[in-house]
Amino acid sequence: MRPHQLFAGMPAEQARTLLDALKEKAPIAWAQALGVTAGALKARPVFLQRQPPERRAEMVRKALGRVVADPIAEEMLAVYFLECRNELLVEWLDALGLEHDKGTLKGDDQPAEPDAARLESALAAYRGKASDDDRSDRELLLRAFAAQTSIDWPALDRLLAG
Repeated sequence: MRPHQLFAGMPAEQARTLLDALKEKAPIAWAQALGVTAGALKARPVFLQRQPPERRAEMVRKALGRVVADPIAEEMLAVYFLECRNELLVEWLDALGLEHDKGTLKGDDQPAEPDAARLESALAAYRGKASDDDRSDRELLLRAFAAQTSIDWPALDRLLAG
């Protein structure tokens, strides 16, 4: 699954939560998402800013759900988890045993896939810690992680699909 597909299939409420968090904690990324949306709609960003929050979030979600927006969608997901939900990202990377600095991978830009048993164990443990409040973000993180261009882990793809 590609990042734009994650936005295309994202429930409206989850998209609004994600975009509100970006607006608050990562205003540059928020402005970038508005710019992509304005371009897709052939509208000025000021038009988007004047829309009610629910409608604006839906417009941005739809724009990021387009194939041409895939690189920006990937960036928005990365920024969301690095800036807004870092604790979930750090927990996932620690479970995998990947070396990182507060969620930013160190060393190899394309980390090797862990063996299947370790990956399955890490996935089960990560999902097992989910609460009602963060279950949807945990699943989004897993899918966003697998959708990154630098992650080519067929076993993770199979586990997430199953």
